[in-house]
Amino acid sequence: MKARNVALVMTAALVVYLVLLGARGVELIATGTGVGIALGVGVLVLPLLGLWMVVATWRSGTRIQHLARRLDAEGGLPDVDDLPRRPSGRVDRAAADAWFEERRAELEQHPEDWRYWYRLAHAYDLAGDRRRARATMRKALDLEAAEAAH
Repeated sequence: MKARNVALVMTAALVVYLVLLGARGVELIATGTGVGIALGVGVLVLPLLGLWMVVATWRSGTRIQHLARRLDAEGGLPDVDDLPRRPSGRVDRAAADAWFEERRAELEQHPEDWRYWYRLAHAYDLAGDRRRARATMRKALDLEAAEAAH
């Protein structure tokens, strides 16, 4: 199953859960007691937060997908098919680290180009540093948005 289909199924399941949770909050408010109302309002906050997280995640995903398509159309999408892999399918750590160093050196030559930030984010992801990969991808998104605005 493609990753997008899995994400759609998971999102649908989460939406069902959020609707059920919201209904439980309404039921608590309908009790009319002070505690029930307070708990109901608190429970209603959770679906709102969940909905915000779903929207933010999908928005980010579509923006990143846009960058990937643009980079692919330019012929600059990172290709890691030739990197050695472990039996699990993950890229070998030493190879990922070496590939990362190459991407970092490229970025130093082109610090204001979103394409190199995208590639560095991909390198962070291969190296297993998801936090830095997300932060670096946000920088790529910001730079691409600024480029598109001009």
